[in-house]
Amino acid sequence: MLFESDKIMFEIYRETEYTNRYRVVYFTELQEHNKETEINRALTGEHFYDGFIKNQGKDDAKQIVESLLTRLNDGERLDSAEVERALGDHLA
Repeated sequence: MLFESDKIMFEIYRETEYTNRYRVVYFTELQEHNKETEINRALTGEHFYDGFIKNQGKDDAKQIVESLLTRLNDGERLDSAEVERALGDHLA
């Protein structure tokens, strides 16, 4: 069983006001100086996927998310099942 401190909440969304590019926000890693801006940016975007990754191995999980963002921003169509397959055991 994972505690709240053992996982990181994230969302992949598409920015709709500026570039229409896919972005990720790791909510539980936001600091006071960027919390409001990043949350507002995600809220105004188009939701694609959200979930939790395990804190242990988070760097590997973040690299996978970045590769997914690259694929999405290059025009590849992915669904939530593909995100879950790619992240695999990194999901909490």
